[in-house]
Amino acid sequence: MTYCPECGGEMQYMIGTKHYVCKSCGLSVTQQELVELREKLKPNTETKEEEHEKRRKEYLKWWLSKKD
Repeated sequence: MTYCPECGGEMQYMIGTKHYVCKSCGLSVTQQELVELREKLKPNTETKEEEHEKRRKEYLKWWLSKKD
């Protein structure tokens, strides 16, 4: 069973339009859009330290690129 990423309601696949439609809120999306919405709404699992390290590396890369 597929659940709506917006409201958590049950989604039904409509063969004619090739869309998933939420029975509760009426959201209508293709399978690709459904996957993208789920990825977008997925909680961020990076810790503060990982996020800080990632930003530090991005800044260092940017700073070094300006030295050429």
